[in-house]
Amino acid sequence: MKKTLLSLFLLMSALFMVACGSSSDSGKNDSSSSAGSSSSESGTGASADSIKIAGIFSASGGAAALGESEMQTLKMLVDQKNADGGINGQQIELVTYDDKSDQNEAILAMKKALTQDKVSIVIGGTISGNSLAMLPLAEQNQVPYISVAASKQIYMDENGQARKWVFKMPQDDQQAVERILQYLKDNNLTKVAWLNVANSYGTGGHDEFVEHASKYGIESVIEDEFETTVTDAKPLLTRVKKANPDAIIVWGTVQESAVVIKNIRELALDAPVLASHGIATNQFIEVAGDAANDVILPTGKLLVANSLEDSNPQKELLLAYNESYTSKYNKSASTFGAYAADAFTIATKAIEAKGTDSAALRDFIEQELGEFVGLTGTFNINAENHMGLSPDSFAMVRIVNGKWTLED
Repeated sequence: MKKTLLSLFLLMSALFMVACGSSSDSGKNDSSSSAGSSSSESGTGASADSIKIAGIFSASGGAAALGESEMQTLKMLVDQKNADGGINGQQIELVTYDDKSDQNEAILAMKKALTQDKVSIVIGGTISGNSLAMLPLAEQNQVPYISVAASKQIYMDENGQARKWVFKMPQDDQQAVERILQYLKDNNLTKVAWLNVANSYGTGGHDEFVEHASKYGIESVIEDEFETTVTDAKPLLTRVKKANPDAIIVWGTVQESAVVIKNIRELALDAPVLASHGIATNQFIEVAGDAANDVILPTGKLLVANSLEDSNPQKELLLAYNESYTSKYNKSASTFGAYAADAFTIATKAIEAKGTDSAALRDFIEQELGEFVGLTGTFNINAENHMGLSPDSFAMVRIVNGKWTLED
């Protein structure tokens, strides 16, 4: 009898979960929707012939400092586009997922976007690990995927060839590492400590450092890593202090880098601190506080847009984006949101030209987009390079009194 009741209970529980999993949250503006329940939005209500685009971001969890602005930016731009009549008279239906900074959630979200939502294009993958986990599904389903994460591995396979269905908006980790190395060389800081976060983003950066450091006359006196969940890096930094480096490179994103850099200040290590473009958001300054001052990093030009020459082709675009985002969300725009904005602009250009056929969209981005001046830089995507940014899309920036200032 007990076994019968238990079996019946399990059966009913399974049926209940299936029913819950198939429910839809269509029409809600919920930036924290999970991979289990998508949020479907359009400016005037989606119709059967609407254009479906997916946004999959880490709007919560450890990478929320990056993913929240990406999610918000995409929603803002879809609303603006739909208010202007959509694309070729069709409204955009945006389906959003919050992967909670978790690879398994990201995979689930990508699978649902492609097989259930039947979207024409996917934008997202806030962090490199999630993007790498998601991209095989895009390739298997032959749907264009525009990643907003940094690792070179996202758009290039193990043979150095461009992945057919994957494009990427942020600058390469290779480009970021080489800008840091050039800065070190120019300032005669030749012996450095390299510290990276222990995930795909961190190891990708470390690989580039190992490969390119000697070309710039830079050598490491210590190389080590820290966890994404680090709360106290002082034991690690004690070893760094003994190594007596000319400079310290902290390669991570907002939360973990802030912990390490605060500990560097607490231990009074007086070597210059350089960081990756993974901290290029005001939230890093908020989390790190005074410890953020004098940190130097390569980043896109959004954070220093007001300091750019008026002749710079990005300046007007950057200021307009920041104004729109600040007006809507009552906070400054983020470099990471800019990645999502560039992805959306490229996606809409492709859809305007080719409709919603996935193969035609892919071919347009690769072969017909041409030179595109975006918020991140000037893109020249082609068959060999599905990122298309040059190193000059970076500026070297120093944080001074809690503000971003041009270093070069």
